[in-house]
Amino acid sequence: MTYEEFYEKAEKKILTLSKKATSNDVIENELYTKHKVFRGLRDLNGNGVVCGLTKISEIKASTKDAEGNKIPAEGELFYRGYNVKDLVNGFFLEERFGFEETIYLLLSGKLPSKKEIKDFSKLVSGFRSLPDSFVRDIILKATNNDMMNMLARSVLTLYSYDSKANDISVDNVFRQVIELISKFPLLAVYSYQAYNHYYNKGNLVIRNPRKDYSIAENILYMLHGTNKFTKLEARALDLCLVLQAEHGGGNNSTFTTHVVTSSGTDTYSAVVASLASLKGPRHGGAALKVVEMMKHIKANIKDCKDETVTDYLTKMLNKEVFDKTGLIYGIGHAVYSLSDPRVDVLKSIVKDLAHANGWDEDFELYDKIEKLAPEIISNKRKMYKGVSANVDFYTGLIYQMIRIPTEMYITLFAIARVVGWGAHRIEELANNGKIIRPAYIAVSPRQDYKKITDRE
Repeated sequence: MTYEEFYEKAEKKILTLSKKATSNDVIENELYTKHKVFRGLRDLNGNGVVCGLTKISEIKASTKDAEGNKIPAEGELFYRGYNVKDLVNGFFLEERFGFEETIYLLLSGKLPSKKEIKDFSKLVSGFRSLPDSFVRDIILKATNNDMMNMLARSVLTLYSYDSKANDISVDNVFRQVIELISKFPLLAVYSYQAYNHYYNKGNLVIRNPRKDYSIAENILYMLHGTNKFTKLEARALDLCLVLQAEHGGGNNSTFTTHVVTSSGTDTYSAVVASLASLKGPRHGGAALKVVEMMKHIKANIKDCKDETVTDYLTKMLNKEVFDKTGLIYGIGHAVYSLSDPRVDVLKSIVKDLAHANGWDEDFELYDKIEKLAPEIISNKRKMYKGVSANVDFYTGLIYQMIRIPTEMYITLFAIARVVGWGAHRIEELANNGKIIRPAYIAVSPRQDYKKITDRE
């Protein structure tokens, strides 16, 4: 029997076993209610179940009335106690790039002085390289069409080049985190270039990063080349990185960082676990879904009047058009209700970028949907809190305008979020926490053992 013949028969047997397993694994909804277990670690109001403390960032999306009842409020995001809007306004007014400053703040807990950020930027720039032959032997060989898997493989391979890979002292992990933050843009861009060459038959261009460029500038430079992007485009990407660097600690990938770190594993394994979480479409794939949705809407709506857009969005909610999931992507968030502060920060630069790049009509359509969708959703569905556009609604538009390949959307998210993962890993280690071991209630009925000859 050839392997192909074996595989064909094995597939049929596995399918039969899978169907049996699936029927045995389904847990009835009433059992969750009976045992007071919150699915997805969210209570009946959709709020996350508290399972830790952090000093790194904070999300505020509600306030309390005079009677102490929780009511929705405009969203706020704080990094180390600083309002993100204030941080962004600070480096925007001085026309500086802000991602490096954000990295310094999230990792150290304080805003850098002028000298400190200059020295830190040099430190990050100094680590902006890969081991000899790494690109040839790791990235260009066994290339696949999944950028997140290529990124994860590269991170695990870097373990082999670190003489202190298993040292989880805070000082050593701090060094590892800064190195990974510095190398992530190279790993992501080079993985895409390899994919584009082998799968799309494009030219293979591997550009060395420039020491005088910021992280955002280097991403665009390594992708597009010299004089192929504007200052405004680089600032827009820099802002996306700043706003996606960290988000309250309770998101899936950052929780993964805490869980895996608490086991005592090495930094490279912890980061790869978080990458695996971010790769999931329920976490990191929203920006791409927004882009796909908007292309579909533009292709099917010739007249973008309010009533026409409203009718089409209603059909989307009714599972009649697009992917028929009943979702309007980029609208709504697990925590925010009245507004996502990251959207408020992004919109001004999105509008400027759209005008500069000839995307005014696209921006107007996005703006229209941002205003119409929450009202449509609220009218169609019972909401326990308000609903508004989230950051992914506009990041995809920015990526399109600055010519980021769609295959890189989630890896861009990873380039930003590895900062938050690193900060939370250091926090977990610094507090000498116990291994995170949640409890599950067993609901399977007891059964009497039968001899194999008596089984059906």
